[in-house]
Amino acid sequence: MNLFDSHCHLEDERFLGGVDEALAAMEAAGVRRCILAGSEMESSEAIVALTKKYPQVYGVVGVHPHEAKAFEDGNLKRMAEWLSLDKIVGVGEIGLDYFYDLSPRETQKAVLVKQLLFAKEQGVPAVFHVRDAHGDMLDVLRAHRSELPDGVLHCYSGSVESAKQYLDMGFYLSFAGPVTFKNAAKLAEAAIYCPLDRLLVETDSPYLAPVPMRGKRNEPAFVRLVAEKIAELRGMDLEELARIATENTCRLYRISQEKEYDTNA
Repeated sequence: MNLFDSHCHLEDERFLGGVDEALAAMEAAGVRRCILAGSEMESSEAIVALTKKYPQVYGVVGVHPHEAKAFEDGNLKRMAEWLSLDKIVGVGEIGLDYFYDLSPRETQKAVLVKQLLFAKEQGVPAVFHVRDAHGDMLDVLRAHRSELPDGVLHCYSGSVESAKQYLDMGFYLSFAGPVTFKNAAKLAEAAIYCPLDRLLVETDSPYLAPVPMRGKRNEPAFVRLVAEKIAELRGMDLEELARIATENTCRLYRISQEKEYDTNA
């Protein structure tokens, strides 16, 4: 098995003192690599440190919509320094979150635009967080259609109709634990509809553990459960789905598929 958890948060305090164990469990489950996603400058800096310590860990850095109210233009200079490192491979997670509304919506939009244009300038993909805001997100992306970086809608939560629009813009869709939930018919449809060459899998751990781990702390090893569900929905062999999703992740983030990593380093 060669799976890649394309989005998780091992820098989260819920993994404090337990990163080694989580990575060992990840490897045992056939998950060879993972990408950590930043929420603001502090978590992004922690991610940079983890990518230096663990060969199987990559990262993206950025300011989440929850933290948009604290964004400063100087953040982009620091992010550019991080992006010069080999294993910092994108900008994220950025976007809009109207469920919690922890930052004013207009501020969220302004910070989203600054960061997606920055990602384009830097030549790296963007990782988009969208919750209860697909209409405005699509409006923002359409307004900047000629200036968009490559990117992925992480923990995709929208309909097939929205998926069509994101895919038409060239983006990838990443599916997480919610696709395994009993009430996830809409997500199941999107996971079946998504072209195989645009599909990623993730955990978003420590959040949203998939069935049958729901209610527990999520961790990268559980991305196998997400892949199993999508393979079942699509009538595919798990190994084949894992191979394709890993190839897609490597292509999006310009990560070598062939390079082997010494996980004992």
